[in-house]
Amino acid sequence: MSKATLIRVLVVDDEPFIRKLAERELALPGRQVTTAATAAQAMKLARSHEYDVVMLDVRLPDGNGIRLLEHFRENLPDVEVIMITGYSEVDNAVEAMKMGAYDYVTKPFSLDRMNLLIDRAFQRRLMQRELRRLRCNKGGKIRQRIIGSSAAMHQIGFLVDKVAPTDAPVLITGESGVGKNVVVNVLHDRSHRADMPLIVKNCGAFNKELLRSELFGHCKGAFTGAEQSQEGVLAQADKGTLFFDEVGELPVEVQAMLLRVFESQKYRRVGDREERSVDVRFLFATNRDLTREVEEGRFHEALYHRLNVFRIDIPPLRDRKEDLPMLMEHFLENVYPDRPPYRMSKRARKSMIAYHWPGNVRELRNVIERGIILAENDLITTKCLPSDIANSLECGQDSTPLPSLEQQEKRYILRVMEHMGQNRTQAARVLGIGRKTLYRKLRSFEDS
Repeated sequence: MSKATLIRVLVVDDEPFIRKLAERELALPGRQVTTAATAAQAMKLARSHEYDVVMLDVRLPDGNGIRLLEHFRENLPDVEVIMITGYSEVDNAVEAMKMGAYDYVTKPFSLDRMNLLIDRAFQRRLMQRELRRLRCNKGGKIRQRIIGSSAAMHQIGFLVDKVAPTDAPVLITGESGVGKNVVVNVLHDRSHRADMPLIVKNCGAFNKELLRSELFGHCKGAFTGAEQSQEGVLAQADKGTLFFDEVGELPVEVQAMLLRVFESQKYRRVGDREERSVDVRFLFATNRDLTREVEEGRFHEALYHRLNVFRIDIPPLRDRKEDLPMLMEHFLENVYPDRPPYRMSKRARKSMIAYHWPGNVRELRNVIERGIILAENDLITTKCLPSDIANSLECGQDSTPLPSLEQQEKRYILRVMEHMGQNRTQAARVLGIGRKTLYRKLRSFEDS
């Protein structure tokens, strides 16, 4: 049985007979049984090992089982706890169930009943993890694939096939819109973690005041407003994949914390004194030159060398125009899959191929979506395309002077603003510039 399906059971009871019985009779194939005689020993084991089901005596020599249950629910939210109690302590067991225990058994307990409860508790744990995975991937997703016939995309496909089955960190680089998220999804789908969560965090979207809490989680009362404990993205990604998009945006002080987690697979929640273990595969993406960021002191050098173990560079679309026909067909079929297939006129196709695509694959998808909306009789013509794309053939054939760099910049920025529905925050992210820089440029356009 694989490690992922092994049922790990912790039995906490001060009676040697109960512990020996559990080790001998409950350790069935597919189960791993560990025992502890005290609350302190149980807490120590739980800090260094992961358990699926805990059998917990209500009375312990150094503590109350109810208090220990509260500790487990606080620090191991996915674990299922079965309380062990005497007949005179059934009220305590009922109280424990109100606090989140799965069930209880009374001494002397039936081994058949205990085996049944362990299996049911484990199934409930699996269901909880699946629900969390579905919440993280809410709405479902279409299985993605790498599309293109160019030598560059064939090489990327080769690299993905090689590294996907491993747990090696991967750094994906390229301009905004080239398809870094597609490569991330393919890496996860082809890994042994495909059935576990893929958690995506854009480092530029972190709340800077609560950044540590978002990453590592926090305990109840750790800071003003922390009315209950909360898990961070590390816990959400446990056994799965954690993707940090635009990792160059992460503040330097947090980069040092991430490096420690990266190397040890351990972290500490805000306000917690105890470390927790996690099993995560890390993926990173950026459109920045991290080598230059390191040289200028904006990126942690040790973290850069750790995440740069395996690098995949995605070239811009203008450098692999042979991929355009396949990409266009893909978007024509999949942007609105519930509609009939759309076609593109010969002139529209030539115009699309002649265009230089500064916004890369993301811009291509947006243009085709716009074309589908404006199409008549399921045919996209040059009338359905933005004017700079529709006129790209003429621009390449006539003798009119080439526009200046400032004019090109203005055209592109205004096009991105149009595609982003005039949302300046999203437009700035696509352009790879700060919002203040975008505001300044837009004001200069108004004055010109």
